[in-house]
Amino acid sequence: MSTAVSEIDQVKTTPWAGGHSPFKVEYGKLMMWFFLLSDAFTFSSLLIAYGALRFSAQTWPGADKVFQSVPGMIESGAPLVFVGLMTFILIMSSVTMVLAVEAGHRNSKKEVTMWMIFTVIGGFMFLGCQALEWTHLHHEGFWWGSIPGPEKLAEFFEKGAAVTPATMALSGQEFANLFFTITGFHGFHVFTGVIINIIITINVLAGTYEKRGSYLMIEKVGLYWHFVDLVWVFVFTFFYLV
Repeated sequence: MSTAVSEIDQVKTTPWAGGHSPFKVEYGKLMMWFFLLSDAFTFSSLLIAYGALRFSAQTWPGADKVFQSVPGMIESGAPLVFVGLMTFILIMSSVTMVLAVEAGHRNSKKEVTMWMIFTVIGGFMFLGCQALEWTHLHHEGFWWGSIPGPEKLAEFFEKGAAVTPATMALSGQEFANLFFTITGFHGFHVFTGVIINIIITINVLAGTYEKRGSYLMIEKVGLYWHFVDLVWVFVFTFFYLV
């Protein structure tokens, strides 16, 4: 009888409070999946709105004309080079996160620390590149609620019969508002991920997960970081390629 009671008390201390884990997934990991699913709906809504406006417009700024600089080095003539570098940095940070998770499965504190630090560095590098890109576009005249003057704005459009100052102004404003909103929202997620990764790295150095006997928390934050990388693939496709 006492054994049965102790087993019940032990079960009630788990997050499921006596229930069964659905899909045999740990509680925290399942909650992370729920959060990522809801966040995916938000990003999807924003990108669908962008697509609806983009393909219903008579004209739209050309990606090869808007994103043809490498801030601080090349003013023009290098279309998509800088954003390609940004994408490479973010993908590599995802690789280092995978390595951190793998090291966690082996309970290798030293390797987890190293790969988490590399992941944090990659996140900061991406944010720095995004700040440079925003600064450059702002210098060109693009911002929330503002666009370059008519002559400057015309440089970012393909010439055609349907291209008039009015259509360029409307499309340019829609492009600017959506670009800074969506990339800013994504950048906020990257910044949040960097802060979380720093906290997790500090806990690793403090031996928190080593004492628990599990580095499962690394895997949970890894899911978030991979999600951020995946979203960037869609943002990159919609804004820089299409």
